[in-house]
Amino acid sequence: MTPPLSPPSLLPLLLVAFNICFSLAASNSVYESFVQCLKTRSNSSDNISDIVYSHSNATYETVLEQYIRNARFNTSSTPKPVIIITPLTESHVSAAVICSNNIGFQLRIRSGGHDFEGVSYVSDQPFFILDMFNLRSISINMADQSVWVQSGATLGELYYRIWEKSKVYGFPAGVCPTVGVGGHISGAGYGNMVRKYGLSVDYVVDAKIVDVNGNILDRKAMGEDLFWAIRGGGGASFGVILAFNIKLVDVPETVTVFKLERTLEQNATDVVHKWQSVAPTTDDNLFMRMLVQPVTLNKQKTIKISIMALYLGDVNSVVPLLAEDFPELGLVTEDCFEMSWIESALWWASFGKGTSPTVLLDRESYHVKFMKRKSDYVKTPISKDGLQWLWKKMIELEEPGLVFNPYGGKMNEIKETETPFPHRAGNLFKIQYSINWKDMGIEADKRSRSLVNRLHSYMTSFVSKNPRSAYLNYRDLDIGITKNWSYQEGKVYGESYFNGNFERLVDVKTVVDPHNFFRNEQSIPPRTIKAWNEKNEGSIPPSTSKAWNKSKPYVMIILFMAIVHII
Repeated sequence: MTPPLSPPSLLPLLLVAFNICFSLAASNSVYESFVQCLKTRSNSSDNISDIVYSHSNATYETVLEQYIRNARFNTSSTPKPVIIITPLTESHVSAAVICSNNIGFQLRIRSGGHDFEGVSYVSDQPFFILDMFNLRSISINMADQSVWVQSGATLGELYYRIWEKSKVYGFPAGVCPTVGVGGHISGAGYGNMVRKYGLSVDYVVDAKIVDVNGNILDRKAMGEDLFWAIRGGGGASFGVILAFNIKLVDVPETVTVFKLERTLEQNATDVVHKWQSVAPTTDDNLFMRMLVQPVTLNKQKTIKISIMALYLGDVNSVVPLLAEDFPELGLVTEDCFEMSWIESALWWASFGKGTSPTVLLDRESYHVKFMKRKSDYVKTPISKDGLQWLWKKMIELEEPGLVFNPYGGKMNEIKETETPFPHRAGNLFKIQYSINWKDMGIEADKRSRSLVNRLHSYMTSFVSKNPRSAYLNYRDLDIGITKNWSYQEGKVYGESYFNGNFERLVDVKTVVDPHNFFRNEQSIPPRTIKAWNEKNEGSIPPSTSKAWNKSKPYVMIILFMAIVHII
């Protein structure tokens, strides 16, 4: 059979069209059709045109760029959305899903913009962005220690609002205050209380989601399978997360933090080697993150390690604890600082002593840079010989660094099938690979990514295997992407992120979004597309061609006008 016209065959011309004459991309026919659809579908009396931005709108670039958190995806060649929707109500979200689907454009969903690969706001096909930043209400019920938090809220806002209500409750989530709640929690979410309490998703008791048909569903309405899937499987594969209902956890009135640094000349190798056995097994109240960086000190290249710690208790407890468990570290009372839990959130976010917690409400306190991240899991300690070999390689590479995050504690108590996130018992620590750079351009990008990829390759023998596991919220497109939205393509990255839970995620996807409207480069595929590809030798599945045929008239108009402009 003859396959439908394939979008990838037009990709080079489309990119030229968008880059040269992008104002045409948000043509009146697309914008007006979408706005008219939104007006008829929305329950709100608001002026719909005020929440929909085309490229011709004077504030389009401001809205687009304000939540781009990786400079790699804010260049002149980065594909831009045809339309940006900034909903004010849940009905706006529902209408946006229906109308985007009807018109035939992809919908990318952004809550905080911290996706390391820009998947929430970049696509190589014509697309809209549903930007959730206006939906950020936080409603706290101290009677049962629960919170309804909308997906556009940031972690900093969540922490601040909890602190306003109580000084003895907190929430186990990330240390970067500008991260959006929607993406963080739906991707599992973890922070410096992971050993005491586990993941963010372990405290989600309800949720609200907009499905592909525009229905607004809570836990009861969506069913337990979908509720399971969005707690770590990535919400953007299944719908639009509106809000999570979470349970708070106890935190003491006084916590302790410390940061210690060592170089190779200061027994760093011994400290790292011992850290691998102590950090995942010590008191569950203690979390010790370790940064490993190549540096030059006194004109000599070496390795510097930095151990940053949170202890849910006072200094008089943690110092003797580590004197017994970790004497190689040499922790003394003078290294430690006692403070409240909210002050520790500021300390971890690198705010200075005395900074007001109100800074957590600042959405602009994030410095955007060029970056690339990757991840791994370690199940057996790396030997001293292995570490010394690794130091040599890192010194040769000069720039990429590593961040070791210990597991154990509560993480060992929760079954790997409890949520889509499978990396529980048996994992000593997670590794984040990190490189940042300042120079713009393709060459700087290639060079920096090559360096971190080489470091990732050097680590192969030390990390998990079959599959080589990775963390969804440290998204890495190098693991694999889907071009035809097939099951086989999805399995490559899906098993790395979810191990055996990938199959159940595919089953859920097949039921709730069989035509694969909610998709991106690493989304969960439905099995229906696998069957289509096997039967039709890889031609575009009917669900995709359906959407393509809807958008084809708009895209062909855009392409034609751009070619005329070039001529």
